[in-house]
Amino acid sequence: MSTDTPSSELSSEIKCLVWDLDDTLWSGTLAEGDTVKLRPECEALIRTLDGRGILQSIASRNDSQAAWQQLQSFGLDAFFLYPQIHWQHKSASIQQIAKALNIGLDAIAFVDDQAYEREEVHFHLPEVRVFDAALIPTLAARPEFNPSCLSDEARKRRERYQTDQRRQQAEACFQGNHEAFLRSLSMELKISRASEQDLDRLHELTQRTHQLNTTGITFSAHELRTLLHDANHELWVLTLHDRFGSYGKIGVVLIEKHPAEWCIRLLLLSCRVMTRGIGSPLISWVQNRAHTAGVALAADFLPTDRNRTMYLTYKLAGFVEIDATAQPLKLRCNLNQHIPLPDYLRIDILEPEDRTEDK
Repeated sequence: MSTDTPSSELSSEIKCLVWDLDDTLWSGTLAEGDTVKLRPECEALIRTLDGRGILQSIASRNDSQAAWQQLQSFGLDAFFLYPQIHWQHKSASIQQIAKALNIGLDAIAFVDDQAYEREEVHFHLPEVRVFDAALIPTLAARPEFNPSCLSDEARKRRERYQTDQRRQQAEACFQGNHEAFLRSLSMELKISRASEQDLDRLHELTQRTHQLNTTGITFSAHELRTLLHDANHELWVLTLHDRFGSYGKIGVVLIEKHPAEWCIRLLLLSCRVMTRGIGSPLISWVQNRAHTAGVALAADFLPTDRNRTMYLTYKLAGFVEIDATAQPLKLRCNLNQHIPLPDYLRIDILEPEDRTEDK
């Protein structure tokens, strides 16, 4: 297997780079008593990727306490999310990392100096991009490590995930059901008319979000700008806060408006809020707006290999297929009454003049 896959064969950008430690991130083997030395090119890459919003983790066969203390001594421990430092197979470690981050294996890259370890990962997880540690000085220049759009939100991505870890720890200790936990979070969803300042982030969301995306259709910043100023469309950006802090801008709703019917052309949410119960209340909010306006409501849905959750969310909201042959599918719902929203989520609607900079 070649560990230097040509970039032309890669279909998506890397969301997380998983590092080996011994003779990869540092020189020497910790378990053999070596005095290990951090490789400068590795530290430079770690900081560069972090600034680009690319997450990083560890899959290392090592004593976890000793390895973590070594990372702390280098001042790099804060850069790594859900590190897997133990004696299990590295393919299993990478699967755990992908699950914890809630991202696809095809969005992960792995770097290791040992051919055996690279082959083991490639055999069990062929979707993962695998690189020889000798290529580390070249990785920052590769297209898959250069996001097509870099927003301010991206630069805060690691910190957002670290805050999510604190939420997960709180949920693990919570006494009660999931809805009671959601209520304890004091969540506030701000639904704001999009502005020019949002376009980079909205473009980024359409590029990166796959599971909670009703169509999977991507939009360029130019296309979004055109829709922003089109009187027949409404473009909304979603920002979520709770008692732990801000999730940032986590979603997009695009509505096409006609005199007798509105259509949800796109609804997407960041995978980080998959368990926060946002999808159904968001659809209910759109349904209530259409009900108040006295128009019918339809929705586009384009099935992908990952977004069945969004189809089920539409079905639970009362949408049915009206044209199963269309691409995308056409769904429609009955708007018989105003739909009550759950008490675990406060929703604020902001027009442009009401907005302040999201923190």
